[in-house]
Parts: sequence; C-alpha cells; structure tokens
Amino acid sequence: MGLLTFSINVTLDGCVDHREGIADDETHAYYTRLLEENGAMLWGRTTYEMMEAYWPAVARGEVEAPPALRDWAVALEDKPKYVVSATRTNFPWTNSHHVTGDLQTAVQDLKDSTPGGVLVGSGKLASELDRLDLIDEYRFLVHPMITGHGPTLFHQGLPSTRRLELVTSRPLSNGVVAVHYRRAV
Repeated sequence: MGLLTFSINVTLDGCVDHREGIADDETHAYYTRLLEENGAMLWGRTTYEMMEAYWPAVARGEVEAPPALRDWAVALEDKPKYVVSATRTNFPWTNSHHVTGDLQTAVQDLKDSTPGGVLVGSGKLASELDRLDLIDEYRFLVHPMITGHGPTLFHQGLPSTRRLELVTSRPLSNGVVAVHYRRAV
C-alpha cells in the first residue's frame, strides 16, 4: 500500500493561492523530485483544469519555459493523474483517470494499488480526504510571506486536531522551507 501525501505551497499565514509564493527553479526542482518519488497525482477538477490548461503545452515544447519548469512538465506528463469530479467525466490529458464512486473507498483503493504513493495537490480535496482520515503525510513548501487573503489550509475545519511528527525540514536558498510531516500514531 502506498501513502497519500498532501503537498502544496503555503505562506506563513496559511494561504494556498497558486498565484502566491516563490516560483523559481529551486521550488520547481523540489516538486519534480517529489513527483518522481511518487506513483501518481490526485487532484480535484478545478486544480486539474488549471494544470491541464498549461503544463501539457510546456511538456510538448509549445510554450517557452526554463529547464526546471520543462522538467516538471515532462515528469507530470507521464505520471498517472487521477481526478475527483462530480461535474466532469472526460479527462483527455495523457494518463488521466476519473475517480468514481464513494470517495473514501475509491481513494483507499488508489492508495492500495499505488505502492509508490499518491500526491494530492488540491487544497479543497485534501481537506475532504483529511476529514476521511486518508492522508498519511504532509509535504509543504512554506513561503516567507504573509498574504492576508485566502484560500487557506483547512479553512472549513477538521473534525479533530491532527498530531504530526516531523520527518525532515530543509531551508532552500530562496527562503522557502521544505517541511515533511507524517501523521503521528
């Protein structure tokens, strides 16, 4: 059985707006390594559509991008991508699959069938998966900024406090800190 890891950029005040944060070669290289270490991606429809609108063109070389962004796009192109959506059923991007049925059962089955692990990169979906007690690890890039706006991590709350154990923390040269936590037993 693989682990389900929630990974996202977050500011010091909990903002997970994709337009905030430091998007440089170092942060993209971090996410490329993380993607390569895992077996699949899991997104909600909104995040999938945002990603699908840009990254396939970068992977094909149709959009000019620095090498670190292209490396991310190429790694993402080949990775199985699973999408939770109640409003869309057609996902034409390479290796994309629609998650259907009961969310808890479907995601547990995905974890069970993906020994390399699954990365979830959608804040809203991760909140729901955490409420279902499915997230095993958290890998955040904490950006040195306070945005004063949302969306924020777990803004709709959780049923109980999550106790975590620090696995690693590593400052990047740009001031971002990569943190890796595991659910405490």
